[in-house]
Amino acid sequence: MCGAPLIPAVGLGSQAFGLLFPADGVPQALPQAGDLADCIRRTPSVHRNLALGPGVGDAGQHWDHHRVRGTDELINVDDPAWPELQELFAASAVPVRVLPVDRGESHRSLLQMQVTARSALGAVALNSGGLVLDDGWVRVFGGGSGEDDGSLPSLAQVNAFPSDFDPAWHPAKGLVVGHDVLGGVFALNGHDPEAAGRPGVPGQMTYFAPDTLEWEAMDMGHSMWMSWMLSGRLEKFYEGLRWPGWREEAASLPFSQGISVIPFPWSQEAQADLAATSRRAVPVREVLGVAADFAQQMGPVDPGFLGAV
Repeated sequence: MCGAPLIPAVGLGSQAFGLLFPADGVPQALPQAGDLADCIRRTPSVHRNLALGPGVGDAGQHWDHHRVRGTDELINVDDPAWPELQELFAASAVPVRVLPVDRGESHRSLLQMQVTARSALGAVALNSGGLVLDDGWVRVFGGGSGEDDGSLPSLAQVNAFPSDFDPAWHPAKGLVVGHDVLGGVFALNGHDPEAAGRPGVPGQMTYFAPDTLEWEAMDMGHSMWMSWMLSGRLEKFYEGLRWPGWREEAASLPFSQGISVIPFPWSQEAQADLAATSRRAVPVREVLGVAADFAQQMGPVDPGFLGAV
């Protein structure tokens, strides 16, 4: 199946943060990679997917949305997700690198999101500085890996969380959870995707595609997205967006940089012959900024917030 069970996050997860998160019980929410169907098939410039909406919550659990949970309560849980995620990393069909975590940033991310370590989102924020997949092609944000140029920013930093916990704050458009080197953005929908100009339903993963300059629904929650990436589906997903030698180019980049493609990935020239394009390493913020500018000029809607990097 492609749709992951979704429930409101614990505490003020859906009220203050404005998001629905994957079921807060990862043993039920994280399928094994081998059980996944090809949920997303990508042809050049087009995503094709199975339109599955969210299922029921984790074992029928319901949360008190008027109670804020402290860091200790979010961390010290039964059945934490991290051991199962580590098993998925070990069996992954793509190279996975788990970065060391900045504890201060990881706790700040967890507290503002109000998700526990039982969820994949909370486990990655608590136990890793982020994940580097497919030799650097995809960067999944977690607790942050430090302050130097070679580090990966935290979920709190990428989403511009308040410096101090604020139960009234939430990201207006949704939560950015990953980038790829071409400026593709993976984000988790907030409580009102339509108002934010995003496709899909609350709590569903979406992707801002660098070859279409549009947000595309992925029809899966965060936990399923993690399993899907580790199952080897990225190769099909990025069909038409990779060229001979892409792996070496991605692997050579610091996390502060992405790849600028000229002519641009959304141009007819690039889509006709991507290998013939000119490519160079530039700051990720530049790749995102150029895509956002052109999307505003060419697209039907402003793509909105793509991450603070």
